[in-house]
Amino acid sequence: MPKVKTNKSAKKRFKISGSGKILRRQHGRAHLLSKKTSARKRRLAEEREVVGKDAQKVMRLLGKR
Repeated sequence: MPKVKTNKSAKKRFKISGSGKILRRQHGRAHLLSKKTSARKRRLAEEREVVGKDAQKVMRLLGKR
């Protein structure tokens, strides 16, 4: 049986928390920041949880389960 390979791009984009949740960054924080308010930029800095079927797909890319 061959080894399961981790998808390297997924490894860089997602992380698994201690409780097993998959966390991702939000889009919209890379450029054009001067027109965005400080509150909006703070909200965009937070990590969000990947949920539902997407979480299952990401777990497979990361070589889990």
